[in-house]
Amino acid sequence: IFSSAGINKDMYDALMKEIDEVGNPPAGLILHAASFDDKGGVHVADVWASPDELNDFVSSRLMPAMARHNAPAPDVQVFPVHDINAYASVDQFKV
Repeated sequence: IFSSAGINKDMYDALMKEIDEVGNPPAGLILHAASFDDKGGVHVADVWASPDELNDFVSSRLMPAMARHNAPAPDVQVFPVHDINAYASVDQFKV
């Protein structure tokens, strides 16, 4: 889970455009969901196939893009998935 009070919607959208997760999905990314709190800060929940694939994406694509946009480093918490289920309604979000 990535959270940052210093990344607003415009900065998030610019980062996502540069990272191009939709057009060029990183290896191991299973799910990406982003939201914004009442103060405009971003909160991102990702599910990855492995910690190594997450770390590769962060070091090779995310952090360089964040540096180019002067985005502050987010607070990061990583939790191993205990259980995951995908239901038919998930199809509406497939890219």
